[in-house]
Amino acid sequence: MATTLGRPTPTPTTSKKRFGLGKGIGFAFLVFMLLFYLIPVYVMIVNGLKTADVVSFSRMWELPTKLSTGGYGEAWDKLSRNVMSSVYLVVPATLISGFLGSLNGYILSKWKFRGSDLLFTLMLFGMFIPYQSILIPLIKFLQSIGLYGSIWGLILVHVVYGLPFTTLIFRNYFANVPNELVEAAHVDGAGLLGIFFQIMLPLSIPAFVVVGIFQFTNIWNEFLFGLTVVTNPARQPITVALNNLSGSFSIEWNVVMAGAVLTALPTLLIYIILGKYFVRGIMAGSVKG
Repeated sequence: MATTLGRPTPTPTTSKKRFGLGKGIGFAFLVFMLLFYLIPVYVMIVNGLKTADVVSFSRMWELPTKLSTGGYGEAWDKLSRNVMSSVYLVVPATLISGFLGSLNGYILSKWKFRGSDLLFTLMLFGMFIPYQSILIPLIKFLQSIGLYGSIWGLILVHVVYGLPFTTLIFRNYFANVPNELVEAAHVDGAGLLGIFFQIMLPLSIPAFVVVGIFQFTNIWNEFLFGLTVVTNPARQPITVALNNLSGSFSIEWNVVMAGAVLTALPTLLIYIILGKYFVRGIMAGSVKG
């Protein structure tokens, strides 16, 4: 072993051993965290396949003894209407908030005006406002415009609450688009909206993927606004309907766990299908040029 200033210099073999040990520890930690997060999923899926008389806390780890739909059929019967309510909510709210956020990000990054940075900073404060703090004035406002109790009122709430995040993503993304491209289009006679629709919008697909996944997940999983804004139980989002599966005196745990799996399935599929595009979209707006 060589020495440098009286200290032994690690040989390649020693370095490889240390690297292998560190890699093994890291891998073991990842496996532990994977199991930590998957165990509740296993419990929900397995107990959702059981009948109500078999489900118990002492036997929740056991696999079903016979093949059946368990609580999934009953859970679907009770949640199917609310699934469609969530779809009618999530799709327009995600599209509208994404489009408005892209327009805001374009204006704030390429057509700056006096006070634009201050306006952007104030918009970002909306990301940190707790839902509970604005619940009463929000309901009063929706009542005054005639949207309280309707799915469109809930769409409006999620569009407004999603604008700070969507604006942030698009502003950072458009800031990396060369200004020379915008100036060249302006010289050619394109106006503010013409540049947006013809140049900026086609370039922003990665940012739309990021915003779409984030908004879809947040809106689909949101509970408080769905509970308070929409008053008709048949039109409330699926998260509220899932909470209502728990009875006052007795709970059919197989139905509740099956309903939880069905509720989480759409967001899980979104991440499985579009997860790699989500990472690419995040990275696309993080590097200049």
